[in-house]
Amino acid sequence: MFVAVPKVASHSIRFALRPCLNDNDEEQVSLFVRKRIERPEFSRVEHGHQLAREIRDALGSDVWSRYVSFAVVRNPWARFVSYVAFMMRHTDLFASDPQAAMRRVLANPQNQSPVHFRAQADFVTDESGVVMVSHLLRAESLQSDFDALCKALSLPQLALETRNASEHRDYREYYDADLKQRVAERYRIDIDLFGYRFDDESNTGTSG
Repeated sequence: MFVAVPKVASHSIRFALRPCLNDNDEEQVSLFVRKRIERPEFSRVEHGHQLAREIRDALGSDVWSRYVSFAVVRNPWARFVSYVAFMMRHTDLFASDPQAAMRRVLANPQNQSPVHFRAQADFVTDESGVVMVSHLLRAESLQSDFDALCKALSLPQLALETRNASEHRDYREYYDADLKQRVAERYRIDIDLFGYRFDDESNTGTSG
C-alpha cells in the first residue's frame, strides 16, 4: 500500500507502479488520471492523499496488517518551498519575491491547504504518533530507496520520472534565519520524527 504524502514524489511513484497493478488493485488519484476507490471513506474526497490510519480504518486492521505499506518523506524546509511554489503557481508572487510568498503562507490560514500544508507525520503515524507504515523512503535518496523496496517486493527495477514538480531553485537559497526558524516551528514533528536537519540535501528531481 502506498501512502501518498503531498509534495513528496507522489506522482513519480504512481506512474512507476501503475503498470504493475492488476485488476484487483485500487488507486485513488485526481491528477493526470482520475481513479476512485469505491468506499465511502474515499469517495467523499477528491484527492488521493489519505492518512495511513484512514486507510487502515477503511480496509480493516486485518487487511492492513497483511500488506506491505510505504510512504516517502522529505526535508520539511524543502517541502515547504515546493508547497509555496505550487500554491503560487498561477501568480508571479513566488517568482518575484519568494520570501514574501513564504511569509504570506505561514501567516495566512487561507493559503494553508488542509491537505498539502499538513505535517508529513500525520500521514504515516497512528493515533499515538507511532509510524505505522512498513517502509519509509526518503526523497533525498528516493531512487535507491525505491529500488530496495522493489527488490523486497519482487518487482522489476523501475525508474522514477519527474512528475508534477514545482518550479524552484535549491530550497536553501530561499531562507533567512527567521524563515528557517518559523518553518522549523511549524514542522517540528516532522523534523524530530524523521531526523531532518536544514542542510539535508533534497533530491528535487522527482520530489515536486
